[in-house]
Amino acid sequence: MDNSGTLLPKLPLAEWIEALVEFLKTYFSALFDAISTVIEFVTENFVTIMEWFPPLVLLILIALLAWWVVNWKMGLFALIGLGLINNLGYWPELIETISLVVVSVVISMIIGIPFGIWMSQKAPVQAIITPVLDFMQTMPAFVYLIPAVVFFSLGMVPGVVATIIFSMPPTVRLTNLGIRQVDQELIEASNAFGSSTGQRLTKVQIPLAMSTIMAGINQTIMLSLSMVVIASMVGAPGLGTVVYRAVTQVAIGPGFEGGLSLVILAMLLDRITQGASKN
Repeated sequence: MDNSGTLLPKLPLAEWIEALVEFLKTYFSALFDAISTVIEFVTENFVTIMEWFPPLVLLILIALLAWWVVNWKMGLFALIGLGLINNLGYWPELIETISLVVVSVVISMIIGIPFGIWMSQKAPVQAIITPVLDFMQTMPAFVYLIPAVVFFSLGMVPGVVATIIFSMPPTVRLTNLGIRQVDQELIEASNAFGSSTGQRLTKVQIPLAMSTIMAGINQTIMLSLSMVVIASMVGAPGLGTVVYRAVTQVAIGPGFEGGLSLVILAMLLDRITQGASKN
């Protein structure tokens, strides 16, 4: 009997995981380097494009987008809120945070929506992927930073990778749910007209499930924003760095400013995506 008081010896789970990580680093380093290069290229160019616009011009464009997608009140909120962030001196950090969130969400959509569609069409696939999604959502977000740093070093890339893993499940789940909730009579009618699986998906199921899919994307955006501060611990730039630095220095004022900036951005992105799902 060992010190834990059980009859069975402790499983060497930690050693197995470390061996797996070492195996992946040894034989798949080229793949990780390629992924890192692509993500770094996309994020850096996205930041460069957004920084090309003067803050006032970009601020007005975002406010007009909010007005068009939601209403004039949200446009006014965007104008005042983003103007406040610019006035506080956090505009460069705001651009970097938007870049991290946008790149993470787009990659989550590219991967998550096809998986959600696949799950909706195949019950065995749903049975396999659902526990994986449960694992991704319930694992503490801090844990994702460890392999992200091991495989991708420090900086924006591990922050994006950890954010994708943490925030992707809602897109997959709600895509699957939305397609499965389409009225069975409509599906039977499309089958009666001789629709193929692809035609049924693109003409009937996905359009009718779009509001649910957009709700999943909205949740992915919110989870991505919740990872901003955590990702700053591995060198991801942005507003999260402002908050993390304030925490380490016990600086209440800058911490509040960074947190308020994140709240404004979160509310703005939330309302815009909700408005887009209704249009």
